[in-house]
Amino acid sequence: MSIKIDRLSLTRRNVLRTGAAASASLVAGGLFAPSISRASSRPVISHGLQSGDVTGSSGVVWARADRPARMKVEWSTTESFASSTAVQPLDLIDGTDFAGKLPLTGLPSDQDIFYKVEMLDLADFSTRGEAMVGKFRTAPVNKRDVSFVWSGDTAGQGWGIDVDRGGMKTYRTMAGHTPDFFIHSGDTIYADGPVTAEKEMPDGGIWKSVTIEEKAKVAETLNEFRGQYKYNLMDEHVRAFNAEVPMFVQWDDHEVTNNWYPGELLTSDDRYKVKSASLLAARATRAFHEMNPIAVNPHEPYRVYRKMSYGPMLDVFMIDMRTYRGRNSKNDQAERGPDTSFLGREQLDWLKREMQASKATWKVVASDMPIGLVVGDGDNFENGANGDGPARGREFDIAEVLSFIRANDIQNTVWLTADVHYTAAHYYDPGKAQFQDFMPFWEFVSGPLHAGSFGPNKLDNTFGPEVKYVKAPEEGQVNLPPSFGLQFFGHVRIDGKSEVMTVTLRDADDASLWSVDLAPKRSKAI
Repeated sequence: MSIKIDRLSLTRRNVLRTGAAASASLVAGGLFAPSISRASSRPVISHGLQSGDVTGSSGVVWARADRPARMKVEWSTTESFASSTAVQPLDLIDGTDFAGKLPLTGLPSDQDIFYKVEMLDLADFSTRGEAMVGKFRTAPVNKRDVSFVWSGDTAGQGWGIDVDRGGMKTYRTMAGHTPDFFIHSGDTIYADGPVTAEKEMPDGGIWKSVTIEEKAKVAETLNEFRGQYKYNLMDEHVRAFNAEVPMFVQWDDHEVTNNWYPGELLTSDDRYKVKSASLLAARATRAFHEMNPIAVNPHEPYRVYRKMSYGPMLDVFMIDMRTYRGRNSKNDQAERGPDTSFLGREQLDWLKREMQASKATWKVVASDMPIGLVVGDGDNFENGANGDGPARGREFDIAEVLSFIRANDIQNTVWLTADVHYTAAHYYDPGKAQFQDFMPFWEFVSGPLHAGSFGPNKLDNTFGPEVKYVKAPEEGQVNLPPSFGLQFFGHVRIDGKSEVMTVTLRDADDASLWSVDLAPKRSKAI
């Protein structure tokens, strides 16, 4: 079990002590305004700490300085740092906008890891900024209770950080569950969603957002994409959460622009001077990997899909439905071809191979888009679903995965996703499906974290989804602000003894909306 740390001790004293001063200057004068840190000679950790991609023996630590600096990191199994291990420092320069991440390796399993980050002035190593301390817990070797949360969609539709309304409060609520980790299911930023100082709400009220230069327009330059992440990190709840909870992050479309696909030309969007979605994506990809604590794959440095093993009971398969897709189309092709690509052949083969090799009780597929909900893109389709009927278009990739799971008797697969800005529980039943070559499974949808509320979307019966629960805006209501209460996340708990997985859908006030206990099934081969 995780040791519950007094958040006041860890977060308020060590983490927010410097971050609060930096944030005050950011809010008062904008991201690059003169601040307390620039009035002194000491470099400052500008946007808090983050950790991610935690395994039984490793993790990734992220931080950003306010100037060229040497990022010094040490870790310990005790908060006092009476005995600690230093890692090779990293020099942060303007090539990464002074952001950097370092892997921690050789860590003990199933152990609270405290890490300390401080910045040294590159012109004078004796000049040091104030250190910050973060924490994560490594994955277990033996069975124990595992708890994690997931959601998506942060700072979308122009609903920025309204300090008077408490900022991004869902992050504070999730932190209250002291989860082992957090899956961010995509739309980590809204690079296509400018934030203005004031925005009218449906009830006539005025939403007042903190603003910075990079959020005044759609992101096109590398620095503008970086600024989207720095904006979200200005929120005190986000920073406090990141200092305590490691993140497994994936992306969707808004990290670049709405509904984008490789090769797209934004000819009809006058907001963009850069018309090539692929050029925007190249810049957005670099910013995504610079500004998130995601491990670097040596064979494909900007790869998003990967497997995260968290002990004997759980493997998480982080997939990428954006990078390798064909163009958005009618999605009704009767045969496979370049335009039907959704996951791409290499990722498909990887997913099947890794799922078959998995010895974990539960196989969670973290998907950036839901399987059976129709998401349109004008007259075309954005995700795999294309309306009722047999598997066609991008649905071929999903059908291949589901058929493989059945053929190889891979038990206990659960899909987690976000994207549609409401929460729901779907049960996929081959007996009610047009395509029937698969085993029944659950898909759980949650979000947004801090964005407009929409939905619900129409179901596609290709894979036989049945809505077991849904909470969304009433018919005719769209883009409701976060203060209207329709912000959601999901919580998963796996019991260390029975291995029962309990999935609970919750709102920003931590109300338990719906829950289900899933008992594990054993493979016929066992």
